[in-house]
Amino acid sequence: MDPRLGPTPPPVAAAPRARWRAVGAPAAVAAMVIAVAAAIRWADPSTPGGIIPPCPSKTWLHVVCPGCGSTRAIDALLRLDPAGALAYNALAVLALIGLAVAFAVWTRGRLRGVAPRQWYHRRYAPLIMLVLTLGCNIPVAPLTALRV
Repeated sequence: MDPRLGPTPPPVAAAPRARWRAVGAPAAVAAMVIAVAAAIRWADPSTPGGIIPPCPSKTWLHVVCPGCGSTRAIDALLRLDPAGALAYNALAVLALIGLAVAFAVWTRGRLRGVAPRQWYHRRYAPLIMLVLTLGCNIPVAPLTALRV
């Protein structure tokens, strides 16, 4: 230990109060996810003319975005129908799996007191969204399966 730097702080796991503080943000995110899932399940997006409005880009611009069908895919997953979720939006199902893994890594890092690694690929996100949007709208046989 370098005396100029002072004492090193204890790890998060050492103090129970610090551990509860570390898990506060993931618990808040989990509570919000549960609330949104309950709202989606209550609104039943599979019913035409329901409380959830249609996609604005599909309604006004006649463009199918990569997110079209995501709400119905989440509803299908909540009804334990993975085949239906994949039929509505397979990309959304893959994104949800990725988000679940990222949430688990983030929560684990907060509990251990370790900052998560940076997401170096986030600068490519706009390019990926553009490619997916174009892919959803090109009327070619393998890409037409992405339409909802």
